Amino acid sequence: MNMRTEDQVRDEAKVLLGFDDGEANVRQGTGQTTTFKILGFKVGVKDKPDGWYLPKDKGRVAIVLETKAESIDLSKQQWVEELIKNIRIVKSEYSNVVGILYNGHDIRVFKGFEEITGLAVTLQNKIYYIELYTNGKIDKQKIYRLTKKINDCLHTQFGIKNLYHRMIFTACALVAKRFGARIMEGMAFPTMKTEILTKLGQQLDEEKKKNPKLELLTKVYNEIEMNNSANQDAINDFIRDVSEISVCVNSNDWNGEDVMGIFFNEFNRYKKKSESGQIFTPDHVTSFMYRLIEVNQKDRVLDAACGSGAFLVKSMCNMIKEAGGVNTTEAVQIKANQLFGIEFDREIFALACANMLIHKDGKTNLEQMDTRTKEASDWIRDKGITKVLMNPPFERKYGCLKIVKNVLDSVPQDTLCAFILPDKKLEKDMPDSKYGNKLLKNHQLLKIVKLPEKVFNAGVTASIFVFRAGRPHNFSKIVGYYIEDDGLETVKNQGRQDTRDRWQEIEDYWIDAIKTGEDPKYGTKQIIDPKEHLSYQKPEAPFSISEADFMKTVIDYELYERGIDAKSFEEGILNSVLYSGRVCETDKEVVISIQK
Repeated sequence: MNMRTEDQVRDEAKVLLGFDDGEANVRQGTGQTTTFKILGFKVGVKDKPDGWYLPKDKGRVAIVLETKAESIDLSKQQWVEELIKNIRIVKSEYSNVVGILYNGHDIRVFKGFEEITGLAVTLQNKIYYIELYTNGKIDKQKIYRLTKKINDCLHTQFGIKNLYHRMIFTACALVAKRFGARIMEGMAFPTMKTEILTKLGQQLDEEKKKNPKLELLTKVYNEIEMNNSANQDAINDFIRDVSEISVCVNSNDWNGEDVMGIFFNEFNRYKKKSESGQIFTPDHVTSFMYRLIEVNQKDRVLDAACGSGAFLVKSMCNMIKEAGGVNTTEAVQIKANQLFGIEFDREIFALACANMLIHKDGKTNLEQMDTRTKEASDWIRDKGITKVLMNPPFERKYGCLKIVKNVLDSVPQDTLCAFILPDKKLEKDMPDSKYGNKLLKNHQLLKIVKLPEKVFNAGVTASIFVFRAGRPHNFSKIVGYYIEDDGLETVKNQGRQDTRDRWQEIEDYWIDAIKTGEDPKYGTKQIIDPKEHLSYQKPEAPFSISEADFMKTVIDYELYERGIDAKSFEEGILNSVLYSGRVCETDKEVVISIQK
C-alpha cells in the first residue's frame, strides 16, 4: 500500500480540522508557502506553518498545524521541536495556542508547550482542540492565589495605593488581554500601560457612539497614579498572572461570578466594605436569587445598584447556558438587549463596564446615574424590565429604601423584584409605624429569606426581600424562611469559600422548599403578620441552666454572704487539689481527698 505524501496528509487535515469552512473574522488554511510574516506576525517572519487557525480576536484560541508524510515517525524529537518553534511564534500574539503534529494516522497535540495525552486517536474538528482551553476545570484556589499576588504587587511594586484603582487597572488589563493586546513578559512598564489603554480605546470607540458614558472607563484608567519605575520582575509577574486569570474567565466552565466574583471580592476583602457603602454580593447568593425569582433566558434583568456587575454577569451566564451556549443567536440577543445596570459611583461604574467588556457584552446597557432620581425612573420605565436582582447600599445616607422604592415604582406591574437588605431595614425605616411602610402601599412583599449570619463580613445580617411590583400589600401575610447554614467555611486570607462543595445541594433544597412551601428538614418556615413585623423572626434559644451552673451560682452567693474573696478561694482549692490531694480511681468514679 502506498504511503500518503505530506501534501496529501495536509489536504486531509484541512478538511478534518475544518480549516476550509470560511469562518468569519478568522484567518485559516493550509499550505507550504505562506510565511508567518504574511499572516501578520512580527517574529519568525520566514518560517512557514503547514496549517493555521488565527481568530481576529486574539483573546481566543489559535491553532498551528505541522504535517508530515505518513512514513514519518512522529516520536522523533526533531519534529516536536519544529512544532514548538511555531507555537512560540504564534504565542507572541495569542495567549492560548494549540499545536498539532499529524502524519495521517498518528497525532501529537500540545496545549501551549505541554503535550496533552488521552485524546481522540483520530484527527478531530478544530472545535475539539479549542475546547482544550475552554473546558478546563477552573481551579478556584489558583484564582485566589493569583489575585492576591496581583493585589500585593500593584500595591507594593507599582505603588497604586487606591484599592479601586488597583481593581480597575487589573480589570482593564483583562479587557485588553480579552481583545488581543500584545502584553508580553519583558516589556517595559510604560509600554504595557500604553498597550492596555490603546486596546481599551479601540474596543470602546464603536460602543461609545451608543453610550457616551463608557468614556468614563478610559478616564478613570488615566487617572490612576502609579510608580512607572516598577522592576521588571514585578511587571513580568503581573503579566503572567493576568494572563492565567484571563484563560479561566474564557473557560466554558466559567459560571458568572464564579471567577470574576473571586477576583473582585479578593480585592474588596482588604476593606471589607466599599468606599461607596456597598457590600459586594457573594457568588452563591447571586446564583440562589436568580433561581429564587425564576429568572430565565427570556427575561430582561435589572440591577439598579449594580456595583461591579455581579448579578448581571451571573444572569448573563445562566441565561446563555439555558439558550444553548455562547455561539447561539440567542446569546447575542441576551448580551445586547436583556441586561440593564445602573451605578452611581463613577469608579465602580468603570469597574462594571470593564467586567462586562471582559465578557464582551452588556456594556451599552449600563448607565452612570443616581437611581433615586426621576431620570433613573424614566430610564427604567423605557427598558421593559421583567425581573430585578439587587443588593443596594445598606446605609440610610445612600438612600437605600429610596432606591428600592424608585425601582419598584418604575418597573411594570407584577414584576418580581428581589432585594438584599439588612434584616430590620423595613422596620427601622418606617415613617409612622411597623406596618406603615410606604413600600407596602403599592407593592406586595411576598417572601423574606433570612441569609446565614456570616454571609457578609461587615457586621450586618441580611435577608432577601421578594416583592411583586404594583400590587398593594393590603396586610396580606408574608412567608419567611431562614437559611441558617450555607456550607461555606472561612479560609485564612481568602474569605468564605465552598471548600467542601456543599452549597449546590443546599441551594437545591431551599429552592424546592420555598417553591413548594414545605421545609421538612429545618422547619424554619414562618407566616409573618405585617402588622407586627417586616422581618424574619429568629426564634430565641429556650432558657436552660445546667446543674453545674446552678451550683456555681449558689457557691458564689454563699462566698459573697460570708465575705470570702471568690478568686482567692478558687486558687486555694486548686492548690489543695494539685499538691495536697489524694486521688483514688475505681471503675465507676474518681475520688479526690483533700487533707485538712
